[in-house]
Amino acid sequence: MIFVTAFIVGGIICVIGQILMDVMKLTPAHTMSTLVVSGAVLQGFGLYERLVDFAGAGATVPITSFGNSLVQGALAEANNYGIIGIITGIFEVTSAGISAAIIFSFMAALIFKPKG
Repeated sequence: MIFVTAFIVGGIICVIGQILMDVMKLTPAHTMSTLVVSGAVLQGFGLYERLVDFAGAGATVPITSFGNSLVQGALAEANNYGIIGIITGIFEVTSAGISAAIIFSFMAALIFKPKG
């Protein structure tokens, strides 16, 4: 049953993103930003953890989880180091994913011929 729940919740998040692009006519960049901010806001109100507890990977895999991670890291470090902790916490939690995206994008650009 946990797989079905994860599939349904992850699918709903993806459907919301598709509706934002098709109905609201948002660009993919605006849609992605909206979903990241939505995850951050939900984490700020303490709701995203409940969603993760309920849906598991259905809530941790989509892009909304990135916003959740940003706020989670910022709040954890803010408790320890104050205002500076907000900035360092964001980078501490998400640096591996951001670094991987940069490295793999660079390698793909070396192998394939990018347009633009």
